[in-house]
Amino acid sequence: MGRMRPGHGGCVQPDLTDRLECSIRLSNPMRMACSMSAKAITSIGRSGNPHGRPAVVLHGGPGPGSSPGTRRFFDPDAYRIIQFDQRQCGRSTPSAGDPDTDRSTNTTAHLLRDMDRLRRHLGIDHWLPLGTSWGSTLALAYAEASPAQVTAIVLVGVTMTRRSDIDWLYRGVAPLFPAEWQRFRAGAPPQLPDGDLVAAYYRLLNDPDPAVRAKAAADWHNWKAASISIDPDAKPPPNWSDPHYRMTRARIVTHYFRHNAWLAEGILLKNASALAGIPGVMVQGHLDPMRPLGAAWELDGAWSDGRLVVVPNARHSAGDPGMTEAILAATDRFAG
Repeated sequence: MGRMRPGHGGCVQPDLTDRLECSIRLSNPMRMACSMSAKAITSIGRSGNPHGRPAVVLHGGPGPGSSPGTRRFFDPDAYRIIQFDQRQCGRSTPSAGDPDTDRSTNTTAHLLRDMDRLRRHLGIDHWLPLGTSWGSTLALAYAEASPAQVTAIVLVGVTMTRRSDIDWLYRGVAPLFPAEWQRFRAGAPPQLPDGDLVAAYYRLLNDPDPAVRAKAAADWHNWKAASISIDPDAKPPPNWSDPHYRMTRARIVTHYFRHNAWLAEGILLKNASALAGIPGVMVQGHLDPMRPLGAAWELDGAWSDGRLVVVPNARHSAGDPGMTEAILAATDRFAG
């Protein structure tokens, strides 16, 4: 469902006006599968106003796939909303959950090329990227590489996927969740080179034994679940109990983080001058333990046309109090 507004029923209308040379998934008329390369099929969803301002949603992770619920961050009368499952996750194929899938063709550079192929495929000249968590890294990388194609940017739970950001997630934040981290650490071999849990879990998730891989994927998600929302009664999304989903997501995120997302350390902050003239909003939960405020604060200082909005008492979840409202205010600002 879309946003409820006075005089509007709140239903997001599917945009099926473009003729795409791809197969329509009959289970959902708003989702389409389009070949983005010889080796990858990317699943695409479209909604909102087919004549509205184009916006592309970049999901977090990497590895979970897109969520229909993200549409609620846009006025469906004002925006043409494009969603896609990044390589090898969600409904895109092949799936990284399959141990035989070659992940060497799944890198940040591949995703940036996919985005521009998708933009051209849909006949879009310029669009607004909205990136959440890992998606904020992807949005920044895209905008810095292709500023002429970007009208504005909205980032939620800002990270630039630097080595320091990755180390924080799997080591630095441990004192805030000592019991959960101890269980997470116990799932890895006792001897770790440099205490690198990302590398350790990467190896476990590529182990020839399916049981070893399955346990590693479950342990990875249990750690992730520890710090998402400020609500102590919050439960992980239902799909987190799906073994294939857990495997897909864990194998992709360790693949990216083991390679530092193929980004030179600090390059997105260093190249923030490329964002000059592009307006943007960064929405950040003040108490987000996974993506601490510091990264957004640094980016705010380097991005002259960016505006940082800090939401008090919110963590990493867009469902925390004040987060959805702040994101809606950001997209409304650029809807004109």
